[in-house]
Amino acid sequence: MLKQISVVLKNVPGQLADLSVLLGKEGVNIRAISVADTSEVSTVRIVVDEPAKALNILNGHKFQVYENEVLAVETPDHPGGLTAVVKPLKEAKINVHYLYPFLGRASDQAIVILGVDKIKDAEKVLKRNWVHTFGKEIYNL
Repeated sequence: MLKQISVVLKNVPGQLADLSVLLGKEGVNIRAISVADTSEVSTVRIVVDEPAKALNILNGHKFQVYENEVLAVETPDHPGGLTAVVKPLKEAKINVHYLYPFLGRASDQAIVILGVDKIKDAEKVLKRNWVHTFGKEIYNL
């Protein structure tokens, strides 16, 4: 399991750039990112190479942040490949709240970040179904 940081930004020009510049200046690399907006705010979900450092930086600059655990899993990179990941979760009645791509690779497979409702159960189900899940080594890919 990995740490994901969610940052709530005002939905105005430049907010995402400011976040990126701040983390970049401090040497924190964004490894996966998802942005979802409403008319008022955007929620940016990120996986970074140094989560504790990023949290300290963002809290120090008064960003509204939340931390939670997510899974990083390999998925076959061909049509229908995601089925190898989501079908076992469906059969185990585990809800996938969201997923987004990781920006690197460990092999010829794609990597996705998963937010699920029963993370420990999901990890067990995926491992039983031969889906490779990553630990902290993902931060260095």
